[in-house]
Amino acid sequence: MDTQRLMAFLMWCTIINGAVLIASTIGCILAPDWGYDIQSSWFDIPRETINVTIYSFLGTFKILWLIFNVTPYVALRIVK
Repeated sequence: MDTQRLMAFLMWCTIINGAVLIASTIGCILAPDWGYDIQSSWFDIPRETINVTIYSFLGTFKILWLIFNVTPYVALRIVK
């Protein structure tokens, strides 16, 4: 795999995963009750636990997105 193809791959990974992260964040901000209603119908979990889980997921997803998508793409852009 050449550098150009790898850069294109990482660029699209960054864009797609960034869009998923933004959509998830907007969904959690605009419709928190909808997410809680779905989860509480499946599991008997308190509201506070759902909130902590959602925010932990979003934070972990953002960190992993930065480490595995954005950083390699920027590093290749700098080297190229």
